[in-house]
Amino acid sequence: MKIRVLGKGGPPLRKPRGFTLIELLVVIALMALVVGLIPMAFDRLHESSQYRDTVRQVLTDMRSARAQAQSQGVETRFGVDLQARTFGVEGGPQHSVPEPLGLRAVMAGEESTGDGRMAIRFLPRGGATGGSLDLIRPSGSGVRLRVDWFSGRVEQEAIHP
Repeated sequence: MKIRVLGKGGPPLRKPRGFTLIELLVVIALMALVVGLIPMAFDRLHESSQYRDTVRQVLTDMRSARAQAQSQGVETRFGVDLQARTFGVEGGPQHSVPEPLGLRAVMAGEESTGDGRMAIRFLPRGGATGGSLDLIRPSGSGVRLRVDWFSGRVEQEAIHP
């Protein structure tokens, strides 16, 4: 005959399994917070990426126009269309400025038309007609890309709101 000894006061205790209602509510609240913050962070990241890509492309096109004028010995124009929000080396591909970014330009009067088209002419000996192009973020900060009329060099400076 077998004798069974029970613990103090009854059957052996079992560990509870699962989660409590409080634990589930905390997890759901944290997930809702994360899901709410991700779109805002993604929008800022996307806008920042568009801004950097546009600045890089404008710099590349301006420097390319200068190099082309010097290497080929012909005047080369970098054009900007403020109404169409495009820019590029004339005769080459035109690039557009993404919508959240603002665009301002100051260029020589003889290189401007009344319909918002402007240009900077790069000369074979290194000079240019000069001017600047501002790319402005929605926050008001941005960058001014300035072309020196004497040397044709392209310089970059920050714009603060």
